[in-house]
Amino acid sequence: MKSPIIISTTNELVRVYPERIVYISSDGNYSMMVLHDKSEHLFSFNLSHFQQIIEKQMKTEASLFIRIGKSLIINREYIYKINLGKQSLVLSDMKIEHTFVLSASREALKQLKSLLEKEIERV
Repeated sequence: MKSPIIISTTNELVRVYPERIVYISSDGNYSMMVLHDKSEHLFSFNLSHFQQIIEKQMKTEASLFIRIGKSLIINREYIYKINLGKQSLVLSDMKIEHTFVLSASREALKQLKSLLEKEIERV
């Protein structure tokens, strides 16, 4: 297990193992971190700030997370299905106990699909 990410705000501190984070969504200056058990944590800072926290604390292992468009950071380990037609992204723990269906722009999903296809070619 990797070291936990520590997210500290004025009022609280949250320690969470990166592999438990499914995705982080943003709405302006607020970010919602959603964990594998569907619990949610709301933070009063934007997605760019969250991305900096991840990169600073995880260093090279920060590639576990992929930023999609302006409002999403996802954990690559949970990517289950990309549907360009429906503009949906399904994230799952692969046991299908918990499934998360997100919508994202067609362009963002195209880029994600392309990135994953390139990774397959490198293997």
